[in-house]
Amino acid sequence: MNPKISRLSATEQALDVIRKLEDQYGALMFYQAGGCCEGTQPQCFEKGGFFPRMNDAMIGTINGHEFWIDRDLFEYWKYSHFTLDVTDGFGPGGFSLETPLKKTFRINYRLFSPEEYENLEPVQRSE
Repeated sequence: MNPKISRLSATEQALDVIRKLEDQYGALMFYQAGGCCEGTQPQCFEKGGFFPRMNDAMIGTINGHEFWIDRDLFEYWKYSHFTLDVTDGFGPGGFSLETPLKKTFRINYRLFSPEEYENLEPVQRSE
């Protein structure tokens, strides 16, 4: 039996920023919305600092921190692998915890192959 394919990964640069945020804030969570104001960049909050809407999708964890996606955005991107990355700059809204570090999380996407898509880890839905 083949191991399940993860929908999510992170670059070393993103993991470095996450470790700094863990030291300062403790447990974290990520949320990627599909709205106009926050754009579609992932935002990082203290765990419990944001409440996913009904039927939003948790596609995996990064360093043990849940990564949630807006339910409509997930339907659009469900055929894609998400790689969390970070870049210098000030993201939309400025509510994400990495903002004071003058960093912005971003996602790089790639489509799953048909074989990968058939063997993906399941998503968890909020109730």
